[in-house]
Amino acid sequence: MENLLSRFIDDLTLKNKTKNTIEAYSRDIKKYIDYVKDENLMDIDYVTIMAYTQELKKEGKSNSTINRNVIAIKSFYKYLIKNNVLDRNPFDRYDMVKVKRDIPDILTVEEVDKLLSIPDISTDKGIRDKTMLEVLYATGMKVSELLKISIDDINFRYAYIKCRGSKEKERIIPLGSYAIKSLEQYIKIRGNFTPSNNNYLFLNNKGQLMTRQGFWKIIKYYSKEANINKEINNNTLRHSFAVHLLQNGADIKSVQEMLGHSGMAVTQIYAGIVRKTKLAEVYKNAHPRA
Repeated sequence: MENLLSRFIDDLTLKNKTKNTIEAYSRDIKKYIDYVKDENLMDIDYVTIMAYTQELKKEGKSNSTINRNVIAIKSFYKYLIKNNVLDRNPFDRYDMVKVKRDIPDILTVEEVDKLLSIPDISTDKGIRDKTMLEVLYATGMKVSELLKISIDDINFRYAYIKCRGSKEKERIIPLGSYAIKSLEQYIKIRGNFTPSNNNYLFLNNKGQLMTRQGFWKIIKYYSKEANINKEINNNTLRHSFAVHLLQNGADIKSVQEMLGHSGMAVTQIYAGIVRKTKLAEVYKNAHPRA
């Protein structure tokens, strides 16, 4: 079974799947293999599938996590069928669990200002951290995209940055004056972090490529220091970027393009947040007993 999984992962790599996708698929399928290890793949039926998903629920996994597991395992089975290892997919009858979309925490403009004012810009680390936060909020890019930015991706003259998303698809995002100013300050001291032959823009204190976990520790530290009573994670500034643009009149198509969404459905979630916020504001200002 492990050998089959290894061949499947090699196939995903050849198809240029992202590193995060490959790691998630590998992790989810290994967990499934451990669960059914005493059964022959040919003997696994719908009842086993239901038992496994119920086991995930007992572990406290969310519906979206369970669905992600199912998608990974289904793909594994499709690979086995394609390569004549199996002749059927026991997951074919399984219906995805309905996912309740939780509205993410959005920072107000004042809270963003407070968060971005916390890094100590009298230190090299503080300058780097503030610049990372400024660029995230200015562009709405994902942390994984931010960490792939190189010096050559910044155009100071025309105030934009090139961003590479999934499958290395490139998009151009404008940069605001605050982000430009912070980047100019950071570029002056960037050499203190990294050897001159390293072209990545942001690196850790050892001059190596920063990980998502490394950035997560940074933003958790500053959110705690800012004493903002909201759940702040790697995506919070991205969510806030989208909502603030829509609140201030940006058209949803432009926001979709800047976020790199392939379709409009995800971007519409932010539009829904804006509508709810406006309704609450209208009620508060207009109702005599609000």
